[in-house]
Amino acid sequence: MLVDENTVPEKREELLAAIADEHFPCVGAKSAMARGMLRTLVCHSLQSGWDDIRIHSELLEWVRSYRDNPDGLRSLAVVFEGPTDLPEDQFEAAMWKRLQSLADKDEWRGQPLDRGVSPDPDDPHFSLSFGGAAFFVIGLHPNASRTARRVPRPTLVFNLHDQFERLRAEGRYERVRDTIIRRDVALSGSVNPMLARFGETSAAAQYSGRVVDDDWRCPFRDPRAE
Repeated sequence: MLVDENTVPEKREELLAAIADEHFPCVGAKSAMARGMLRTLVCHSLQSGWDDIRIHSELLEWVRSYRDNPDGLRSLAVVFEGPTDLPEDQFEAAMWKRLQSLADKDEWRGQPLDRGVSPDPDDPHFSLSFGGAAFFVIGLHPNASRTARRVPRPTLVFNLHDQFERLRAEGRYERVRDTIIRRDVALSGSVNPMLARFGETSAAAQYSGRVVDDDWRCPFRDPRAE
């Protein structure tokens, strides 16, 4: 099934309106949107591989454009038409299937791993790798338990790891992080229990937004990992 092109602007605007809301905590996403650096791609279903080649091609282009001009925060948001009724565990499972498929496409197209991070989802330095660049993903959907993760449709937001390393080098990362945490607490009434710093524990457990325990194991395996 193809995406209904007539409804693409509407689905894109749904996400942009959610980010523009005064209570939305992620100031990085707000900054990217304000500067025209939030790219949105509307696709069919989170539970289908129909658009995976298209998504992967967009990721490769995203890496190329960042390398040409690495200034500022930017994000690639993939908005899926549905399903909009998935509980958290099913959203998480569908999300990792899409990410696994994208990693498989990266290998198939001969793309290298970003060796500055680990491809092992159990490693504290884990990141996804597309086009030789490290990414982490924020999963958003209508039924997220954290208010900050709720948007009208299933959405995967891809962020380049390197841009946050640049923020650290510039001494700006902690200020941005603290602002997001304060806004999230004001919105949800508590600190996100899954929040952790890169290098302390694997960020894979944070991708979907679902609260998981120590027994949780990430279903993702990069085909290029030794």
